Amino acid sequence: MSDRLNVLFVVYDDLRPDLGCYGVDWIRSPVIDGLASEGRLFERAYCQQAVCAPSRASVLTGCRPDTTTIYDLQTPVRSVMPDVVTLPEHFKCHGYETVSVGKIYHHGDDDLQGWTAAPIRPVGDWKGRGYLTDEALEAIAACDREQEAKGSKRRGLGPATECADVADDAYQDGRSALAAIEQLRRLKRSGSPFFLGLGFLKPHLPFSAPRRYWEYYDAGEIPLAVNPFEPEGVTEYSLTNWGELRSYFDMPAEGRMPDDLARQLVHGYAACTSYVDAQLGLVLEELERLGLDGNTVVILWGDHGWKLGEHDSWSKHTNFEIDARAPLVIRAPQVQSPGASTAALVEFVDMYPTLCGLAGLSVPEHCEGTSLAPLLDDPSRAWKPAAFNQYPRGGVMGYAMRTDRYRYVEWRKRDGGEVLARELYDHEGDPGEDVNAAASPDNAGTLERLSAELSAGWRAALPAGPGL
Repeated sequence: MSDRLNVLFVVYDDLRPDLGCYGVDWIRSPVIDGLASEGRLFERAYCQQAVCAPSRASVLTGCRPDTTTIYDLQTPVRSVMPDVVTLPEHFKCHGYETVSVGKIYHHGDDDLQGWTAAPIRPVGDWKGRGYLTDEALEAIAACDREQEAKGSKRRGLGPATECADVADDAYQDGRSALAAIEQLRRLKRSGSPFFLGLGFLKPHLPFSAPRRYWEYYDAGEIPLAVNPFEPEGVTEYSLTNWGELRSYFDMPAEGRMPDDLARQLVHGYAACTSYVDAQLGLVLEELERLGLDGNTVVILWGDHGWKLGEHDSWSKHTNFEIDARAPLVIRAPQVQSPGASTAALVEFVDMYPTLCGLAGLSVPEHCEGTSLAPLLDDPSRAWKPAAFNQYPRGGVMGYAMRTDRYRYVEWRKRDGGEVLARELYDHEGDPGEDVNAAASPDNAGTLERLSAELSAGWRAALPAGPGL
């Protein structure tokens, strides 16, 4: 077997840091918690845009959204960056076997040149959106007829939750775990260094998981969001109408989420989190059984956060902390003081150079992040002063900066840069971001300083491209 470090690159869809290792003690996530105890947990890690395709494109190219120009779900990486050397392609060019299992890119056929074989996307027999009973299908049809009569959009995605008495591999993520295990066995036999990407679909909607994971939780004790209201002073660009969730026929087509449905959704999200935690456990057990664990970097991340009723909202698609912050854990031989976490402000665009450094590879010049390797040596060392993310609203782009104390957002016209609105959240007294303090005269000096820092920091992060 090669003495070069392998990489197991694990990504979850819509996984927020509601995990035991992040201090959420009612969530059952023993596998991820164990991984964190053996590596480095990043307490404040931020995606570059809180929606799937742009976030993953940023990680896999090492570039921010204003460089990739990917802000939506419709644009594959290779359609706009045909010549970029992606993260898996870089490892492939250095003699690694690169394998993709499950959902890595948003588009399954994107960046085929980055992999040494065709991506593997297993399909479970129990399809989530395709599991519907005759009764459920009739309920959807009735809902569609009612919506059509009102001139409203049809909502035919099925129920948003499901508790089915099926085996783990009835769903796609269970099949993906088994496929990853098969690949590990093959890679062990081949002796080649490998980069194995493993992408789990959950806890993305619909919140469908085998019944035993629902039974981990007492339905009557499921906690609801502590701030189920719009932030005071919120701008017209800040929130969404959470259309992603409203597309499911059993969700409200408009208005607020009733508490009983909210509790059902949080229960389903927790069940899905525990389900995919267990699937990772199967893979890590096989990694250890094959004797590969000591020579493999394991990096685990969620592509962005997700609102579970916070700010009277659901899904992602905003610049708030709850959507921009997501889990990041690295276990590697280079980690000193394993189990210690770091509060450093880090960004997902940092993953590409980090993995290059850990594997002893050069970092391509196009990468816009910073290697996190020094934080694996010393989790308390001084680090970058801010993390950046952004979100578009039609002809307006919201640019956000998270400093140690503040989250500051400027909503700018995309065709000229004029600032249309600002947001300022002081995490020292408002960790839930419940009050936009930008309009307060007492904060005028802070606003001016942060605006200058946002512009300077964004330009430093983006030597070319639109930016601010």
